[in-house]
Amino acid sequence: MISYYQVQAFTRDPHGGNPAGVCLLDAWLPDARLQGIAGEVGLSETAFLVPRSDGAWNLRWFTPAVEVDLCGHATLASAHVLWRERGVSAESLVFHTQSGRLEVTRDEPRLVLDLPSCPASACAEPRGLAAALGAEPLAVARGRDLLVELGDEGAVRALRPDFAAIARLDDAGVCVTARGGDVDFVSRYFTPRAGIDEDPVTGSAHCTLVPWWAARLGRVELAARQVSTRGGELRCKLAGDRVLVAGEAVTWLAGELRS
Repeated sequence: MISYYQVQAFTRDPHGGNPAGVCLLDAWLPDARLQGIAGEVGLSETAFLVPRSDGAWNLRWFTPAVEVDLCGHATLASAHVLWRERGVSAESLVFHTQSGRLEVTRDEPRLVLDLPSCPASACAEPRGLAAALGAEPLAVARGRDLLVELGDEGAVRALRPDFAAIARLDDAGVCVTARGGDVDFVSRYFTPRAGIDEDPVTGSAHCTLVPWWAARLGRVELAARQVSTRGGELRCKLAGDRVLVAGEAVTWLAGELRS
């Protein structure tokens, strides 16, 4: 039996935010089994946690199609499960991952992710990008993924991308952003090559979005919203070579996996 939770991350709404699966393991299972579980669960990411002897946790993330090297919302969900469902008493939680040591702290009611900053550098617009998005970019840059700035929030919300065309681009993901109305910036994130046409709320994308907008707005503390159908709210801070991303979470389901 594997203890399993589904947590909606970056929201207080049990039907909003980004759903993440969280599986608590005693030891690693074969990679094929981890990928099979993530495929069966069918969420944008499923997190797998194994405890370490030093009180920290080993953490891996899988989409329905591939393992990924960084996932913010499933890390937030993992911390939520350990603190609020499993009663772990530590003041902070440390996760060892493919992206190094990640720490989560509490600033109730939010949990705060400490993630690596990945600033974007301006680049040439990839051929076919505008047609794939159905919009003309204001600026294009590359960080963890391709970052595309549009003229306003309405343009971001109105996008109806051609996901097959996006999958043909060289970049694994495309993050589209603009200045927000009642928040500092908004975004949407498309990654069909990883088996996710549109990710509802993407913590890792903010490793690039936060330094981008901090430079443009002249502030290091920023309020963000991902304007997918489910939507999510993030409070962000640029802290040197780290990005702090804070949000709430709610457990929607708890149970056991039997295979």
